[in-house]
Amino acid sequence: MSTYMEMLAGLAKEASREAAKLGTNDKNRGLAAVADELIAQQENILAENAKDLTAAEAKGVKKSLLDRLALSEKRIADMAEGLRQIISLDDPIGELLYMKNRPNGLRIGKKRVPLGVVGIIYESRPNVTADAFGLCFKTGNAVILRGGSDAIHSNQAIVKAVKAGLRKAKLCQDLILLVEDTSRDVVNEMMRMHGLIDVLIPRGGAGLIANVVEHSTVPVIETGTGNCHIYVDQSADPAMAAEIVENAKTQRMGVCNACESLVIHADAAPVVLPRIVRKLKDHQVEIRGDERAMAISPEIVPATEEDWGTEYLDAIISVKTVDSIDEAIAHINKYNTGHSESIITKDYDNALKFQDEIDAAAVYVNASTRFTDGFEFGFGAEIGISTQKLHARGPMGLEALTTTKYVIFGNGQVRK
Repeated sequence: MSTYMEMLAGLAKEASREAAKLGTNDKNRGLAAVADELIAQQENILAENAKDLTAAEAKGVKKSLLDRLALSEKRIADMAEGLRQIISLDDPIGELLYMKNRPNGLRIGKKRVPLGVVGIIYESRPNVTADAFGLCFKTGNAVILRGGSDAIHSNQAIVKAVKAGLRKAKLCQDLILLVEDTSRDVVNEMMRMHGLIDVLIPRGGAGLIANVVEHSTVPVIETGTGNCHIYVDQSADPAMAAEIVENAKTQRMGVCNACESLVIHADAAPVVLPRIVRKLKDHQVEIRGDERAMAISPEIVPATEEDWGTEYLDAIISVKTVDSIDEAIAHINKYNTGHSESIITKDYDNALKFQDEIDAAAVYVNASTRFTDGFEFGFGAEIGISTQKLHARGPMGLEALTTTKYVIFGNGQVRK
């Protein structure tokens, strides 16, 4: 007798075979129907989200994580807009990457095809439910979603709307399947479904990602935690630096592309750091710094070694003072998580040096790390931010959810 997860995976496998046959027009029609249905059902989605928020508040969940869980009419509208943006993007499935003629007369080419069944294990953020569906659907994949127990009502409501949209478009509703059993045993089984699930993508905290990477027998695309740095160089414009750090830290504190660590050149610190401190204190951010930073601002409390490598997801930031760009790069490469890093500078050579030598998926010059996002990069929605170096890196749009196959044309050749 099949288990619950085997039943879901079997349904997804069958659905993925049908999805692979869909043309671009069918997929775009389905995405439009789902986007409309999210708006049509927003009252129910918000009511179910309120249940999750009430439960989270009762558990004492911190404010920044409540923000990740919360939905609003605007956030639902953004989810629908993300799906509509995906409609406007080119369908990568079937794209012929090249075709070469061999001396023996064979024509060998490579084209993009779906991955098949994509499993996503994620925490808190219910917008992932719609984003993941849209990208997987456009790329001819079926998706199995296992969200956290803290967002179960929100996810159920969103999946209900997605299925209603698919039904109205006369498309298979099993292209999105939600794991409604929130027990750890089901997650463990999902990670061992090699052959039924083609790839797993974990999205969430460091503990969740490490657990999936360590225990999964299914291939994993690792989406990383975000200990993101902003380095204020010796030549940085003080007003620009303060504004960018304020935005990167406080615009949304509970997200992976928020700035967690400030690195500042000692020559810039006496002028720039007080400006940054004033702006961060307006948002009640606790600032933990080294001795030189504390000497400049009495608002800064002592940092420990642990602070340099911590993704707070909270109103806390660390400050490290350095004497050169080389020291800044060495510090960032030691403690970062390969996500997003930024330099604020007027020095063109330092800007290029920083971009060349920093090891991360996204490296900015004079801009906030908050832009590392599929929507901002023009991918529509995103499946996650990959911090690994194989298959996909950075915001994962449509191409990251495809693989390739070789197609070979002959006229009777046999190998001798």
